[in-house]
Parts: sequence; structure tokens; C-alpha cells
Amino acid sequence: MNRVVDALTDRSIARRAVHATGSAIPIGYLLVAEVGWQAIRVLVIVMLVGALALETVRLLVGLDWRIFDYLTRPYEADNLAGYALFAIGMAITAVAFDPRVAVPAMLMLTIGDPVSGIVSRSSTPGRKSGPVLALVFLICVGLAWPFVPSTTAIAGALAATAADGLKPTVRGYVIDDNLTIAPAAATAMAIVTTVV
Repeated sequence: MNRVVDALTDRSIARRAVHATGSAIPIGYLLVAEVGWQAIRVLVIVMLVGALALETVRLLVGLDWRIFDYLTRPYEADNLAGYALFAIGMAITAVAFDPRVAVPAMLMLTIGDPVSGIVSRSSTPGRKSGPVLALVFLICVGLAWPFVPSTTAIAGALAATAADGLKPTVRGYVIDDNLTIAPAAATAMAIVTTVV
């Protein structure tokens, strides 16, 4: 029982659980026949506007909500928080791509990334080991396979894994994988779908 309580109070686990709730967007699209892709696009844009409004208030005015302290990382104190980058990545993916590649790309972000984070907690901070990246790749292939041909699924999984494992720094700011995983995966799958 103590392990369950520890897991529920662990900030890292809590962040990843919130992250995984984003799966409701692509899964809702798949399960509710009345929900069209245009409705998903509107939803993610509304979420993005809400996230950016909260971040504007938090960063410029000073929003002192305990949940922000609990769910954000120290380096996010003066930068856009991961949830806002997540919203940007989801919105780009929903608006720029059709659901055939956008849905699996979103699932790679909402499921593959949290699993990667949990598994990599035991590896070197800031770096993900080969076995962790291999696991991410396999999860992402599995998430894409029901939607696209195997070659396309592999391309998307490779892009998602690269985005998860490589975090480039631009002018001292780390480009978070919350922003890059879904658009990178969708782009790779769209390219392969066009070529093949």
C-alpha cells in the first residue's frame, strides 16, 4: 500500500499521469463517431489558447498555484512549462495533418513519452540509454501499426524516438520533446505515406 501512496505522491509520476490524460483526445476521436477531426482541431486550439493564457499570467503576472509548483520542473519556473509545449505540439499535429497520421503521432506523445520518462528515471539524468530508446521505439511502432502500414509506422516511431532522445538547445533553451514528438512523428509518417 505504501508503494501506491508513494507513486501517487511522486511528482514525476504525477506529471506523467497528467501527460497520459492527453490520450483522451485521439482516443475520443476514435471511439465517438460524432466527433469529427475538425472538432478535434478546434478542441486542441482552445486548449492551446488556454495553456498560453495561463503561462502568460504565470510568467508575467505571477500565478502562485500550488499545482504549478507540484507539476512543473525547476527549469520551467522562468520558461514555458511542459504542458504548454505539449499543447503546442498537439495543436500543430492536429491542424497540419490528417487523422491517419496525427492520431498515432499524438498517441506516441501521450503514451510513449510518459513510459519513456518513467523507465529512464533510473538512467543517467538528461540522457536516455539505448534500451530505453529501444523500448520507446517499440511502443511507438505498436501505437502506429493499427493506423498505417508497417514502413510508415517504423518511420514515425524512429522520428518520435529521435525527438524523445535528442533535445537540442537553441540559445540556451532546451527544445522539449513535449513540443517535438508528435509533429516529428506525423511529419515522418506523412512523408513516407506520400513516397510509398
